[in-house]
Amino acid sequence: MIAFLRGRLFSKSPNQAIVECGGVGYDVTISVATFTSLPPEGAEARLHIYTHVREDQIALFGFAEPQEKRMFEKLLTISGIGPKLAITVLSGIDTDRLVTAIRNSDHATLTRIPGIGKKTAERVVLELKDKLDDMAVAPSAAAARYGPAGDDALSALVNLGYARPVAQRAIETAIAKQPEAAEDFEVLFRAAMAAIR
Repeated sequence: MIAFLRGRLFSKSPNQAIVECGGVGYDVTISVATFTSLPPEGAEARLHIYTHVREDQIALFGFAEPQEKRMFEKLLTISGIGPKLAITVLSGIDTDRLVTAIRNSDHATLTRIPGIGKKTAERVVLELKDKLDDMAVAPSAAAARYGPAGDDALSALVNLGYARPVAQRAIETAIAKQPEAAEDFEVLFRAAMAAIR
């Protein structure tokens, strides 16, 4: 099975990348986080690949970081979560924050992710809480830097299609101008949008 691709990035969109390797274009489903870390089209790209095989289809799912791929594979072990929902989850929340939410049984954060309802959130926590020992959370994760409101604002901006570095700069600018905005999602989100424009 395909585990890794390195080749020319033929095209990219927030949920898909086509990587040309040896004259063959591989269609890879990606998360928004991986999309924001990809180089410009035409440059060399590297993706860790999960190959999903069904009777009627072979699908490739690509990740910029091995930790994101490991989280994807853990999500697939939960009944009711297939590869499409798993990639949607990883597009809706940063891997570090997802690990933290599961470890802390933070159902409220999980249910904010598109496609995750209350029952699914409970199942994710129940089935994965004790299986995340190999998932290290970086101390510089967005949640640690910006707090819950800032992390939600970052996720919202990325989901709107802004590149993660652009969204992070906008949030940092907004917090620098209005430190009290760091505590209020709506105020911070509006200030960050103003900073981007």
